[in-house]
Amino acid sequence: MAETGYSGSPHLVRGAIVQLIDDVIGVVPNIIPFQYNPETVTRTMTPWNPFEVEQSGRGQIAPTAQPFDPKEQITIEVHFNAADQLEDGDPVAQTVGVADRIAAVEKLLFPSAGLIGDLIAAVGEIAGNPPPPKRLSVPIALLIWGPGRILPVRVTSYSIEETTFLPSLQPLMAKVSLTLEVLTPDVFRCESGPAIELAIAAYRFYRLQQSALAIANGARNAAQALSLLPF
Repeated sequence: MAETGYSGSPHLVRGAIVQLIDDVIGVVPNIIPFQYNPETVTRTMTPWNPFEVEQSGRGQIAPTAQPFDPKEQITIEVHFNAADQLEDGDPVAQTVGVADRIAAVEKLLFPSAGLIGDLIAAVGEIAGNPPPPKRLSVPIALLIWGPGRILPVRVTSYSIEETTFLPSLQPLMAKVSLTLEVLTPDVFRCESGPAIELAIAAYRFYRLQQSALAIANGARNAAQALSLLPF
């Protein structure tokens, strides 16, 4: 942790991505804590635009119509470094560097039935008794950025730069760039399950917090806002 120059500096709470995997024994989290808090978080919100909708054969759409929440994308850059673990004599870091953390992040990109579920499926295929086919999907993930921002997300873009390697060519340092699509309750209309219920609850709680902050801001600036009105 870098020195801030101030005594009594607050302890930095690291963010994380938690993948919620529906395993045969229930929801099993795959927790990926950020070794360092990313210095920048970029958020892009794209509202639904009624002016881009074809109007022929239907009534005029109100210019203020917004039938669902805006699309939101979050871009972050996550850094991993095995230096601290090597100084502590961590045997995992000595063997694979940060490859275990990279693998945990890349699990976000692949369909999974959970550790046990994937193992059962693999054993069944080897024994010639594969499980019945089903629609493959990636597990839901939660972006945790402090207590005020916990959002269900899906990784839509991933790139990695590996630098400095062990003699085995396992990376000692890595920079991972992620683009995350925020999952709104609308996308879960035809699905159910414990992980989905948790994702919807997290999203709604986040929006509730945002509404409360907006109300606090309005109350604080109400007098100034009224003074700006010409009537």
